[in-house]
Amino acid sequence: MKNLENGISASLRRRLLTGAAAAAALLVFSAGTASAAANCIKGDRKAPYTIGWANIYSVPTWMKQTEGTITAEVEELKKAGLVKDLMITDAQGNAQTQIQHIQSMIDANVDAIVVIAGSSTALDRVISDACDKGIAVVNFDSLVDTDKVTAKINTDSNEWGATAAKWMVSQLGGKGKIIIMNGPAGISVSDDRRKGAQPVLDANPGLQVITETNTEYNVAPAQEAMTSLLFANPEIDGVLSLGGALSAGSVLAFERQGREQVPTTGENARQFLELWKEKGLKGWATMQPNWLGALSVYTAVQALEGKDVPAFVKVPLPVIDDSTIGSYLARADKFPADGYIYSDYDKALFDKLLATK
Repeated sequence: MKNLENGISASLRRRLLTGAAAAAALLVFSAGTASAAANCIKGDRKAPYTIGWANIYSVPTWMKQTEGTITAEVEELKKAGLVKDLMITDAQGNAQTQIQHIQSMIDANVDAIVVIAGSSTALDRVISDACDKGIAVVNFDSLVDTDKVTAKINTDSNEWGATAAKWMVSQLGGKGKIIIMNGPAGISVSDDRRKGAQPVLDANPGLQVITETNTEYNVAPAQEAMTSLLFANPEIDGVLSLGGALSAGSVLAFERQGREQVPTTGENARQFLELWKEKGLKGWATMQPNWLGALSVYTAVQALEGKDVPAFVKVPLPVIDDSTIGSYLARADKFPADGYIYSDYDKALFDKLLATK
């Protein structure tokens, strides 16, 4: 366990969202009924709280940026006298190790555990145990199956996959040979994006999936995987990539092999967006905001403070296309070269998403 430094600048953290259109797009929240904040929370828990961040792995840049928003939010909450300590673990991609880390947090009687699940099923027992012990549990991005949590926070991964697939159908006129690039198998956010795409593919049999692959969310392995697929498949009309770094790796593989670029979906990875603009790609992307991590910490503390929070917080997916990509690239220098260009966030946004009075 270790304490990490604030991963993003204070100026970026505090900047307000601008423009009514941006606010309208981002401030939509789940229409589901709110459950009592007391779900899971028991015992004499008073501020300042100890928060546990049970990370599945910290290597991908998306995770590093996400952890940066968590540590930044904790610093803000420390200033407000609401948080005392942040305990961080890194399971290095191993779900069993993550279970052990969460159990250690339970044994330490932390007040809240924030978690991205390394497995949608394997963590159910230890997560349920944390809830039974009175610990607030907030699960975001890759979700567990159990509902014994204080809150789950995510975008709609099924919608992500379906919208990307619909764009590909439109680009290719419903006919062509495509490759699908997925994130790691067994990670719910990756699996759900793929599941979301399938009904669209089923409804458009002229779109032939010639092969697909699973890789970690990093450019190098994605480029290597696509390079192998390019050697094996001389005719490819589109790449249905369900992750940002995957898309960048695909574009680089096409370029290195001297192959003509094809319509490609993806995410708000800076490298992909820059390649999109540079190569004049036909592209589509959306965003899994890194600040879901900060929102999860904020949600846990609000619940510990006795506030009502929704059992599920649905964060809307923006669309990045030729009409909006410029606004993302205009902010690119504020993010790592291999990072993700995510939107601004603040307490007002979080309160709106949580419908906190």
